[in-house]
Amino acid sequence: MIDMHAHWRPAELVDALRARTKAPRIRRTDDGVEVLEAPRMADTPLAQAFDDAEVQLARMDRQGVSMSVLSLLGTFCWVESQPPAESGALCRQVNDGFAAICARHPGRFAAFAALPLTDMSDAAAELERAMALPGVIGAQLPGNYFLTRTDAEAVRLLLAVANRHRAVLLIHHGPRPGDAFPKVGGGVDNARRRNGTLDMQASLSSVMVTLCLTDLLAGYPDVTVVVHNLGGNIPYEVERMDHRCLLDTPEEVLPSARFRAAKVAVDCNSFGPRAIEAAVALYGAERIVCGTDGSAFGVDWTRKALEDAQIGDAARALILQRNAAAMLDRVGLAAAERAAA
Repeated sequence: MIDMHAHWRPAELVDALRARTKAPRIRRTDDGVEVLEAPRMADTPLAQAFDDAEVQLARMDRQGVSMSVLSLLGTFCWVESQPPAESGALCRQVNDGFAAICARHPGRFAAFAALPLTDMSDAAAELERAMALPGVIGAQLPGNYFLTRTDAEAVRLLLAVANRHRAVLLIHHGPRPGDAFPKVGGGVDNARRRNGTLDMQASLSSVMVTLCLTDLLAGYPDVTVVVHNLGGNIPYEVERMDHRCLLDTPEEVLPSARFRAAKVAVDCNSFGPRAIEAAVALYGAERIVCGTDGSAFGVDWTRKALEDAQIGDAARALILQRNAAAMLDRVGLAAAERAAA
């Protein structure tokens, strides 16, 4: 298995977290113990608050994961939304840390860069720099940049850099700097379900409409785009989209055909066998990769879901390893061509 969606909690941010006065931050408890105070990680002792490559490798070996592609866990994406002078230095620190892990363990890790998103020129420059680092294959970007075609205009500089490097962009549900997030406050009933499933999947569906049903990516044929969680609810909603299209705009190409023809890939993170079957039927197995969030639970869940899905061994092999390997090979080929030039 190649895990294209493995979130990471970088210890390189310890000093920056100690300097913060609001969550996420490191604070000292009344009994003198330092803890990480962050959403869903309330008062986590520092020994448990960050990830370790050796621990991760041992788990990967136990669970048959040949490579994990690391990206910032959402709790740590605050580094991308700081003022430019701060964000640039923090993102460079994170990306250098990712590269060090990849260099120490060649073939076992790759990484998506973190970018200083409060200044797109700085973000483009950091992506350019990061693409020369060991193991970096692209960047992770917040999904809110792609909710509409107009929203996505803001990231054209990044698309251009990624296109030049044949990079992979992981589009992950999340806010742009300044966006109110999450949509549902903690005092609302079932807030985690509403935010972590209902809103997330609806937002990712809008992302897929932008990426697949507009011409946004037409000028960037060498970018590989991956949207997590099967691209939202599109595999279930596309029949209704087709129906409405036939009624309202019968001259248009059906949405299902346009989704199928688009080059946008999705990962199968957190979904079960029936959802994977629906995604294979819509996108084709060649457009789906593995994703687990980088957790032990996620790996077991995803592997079991793929085992139980009625998709055939050839499709299973594509999703488990071959599609991701092809993506990584394209980035490596681009790097080799640049070196030769």
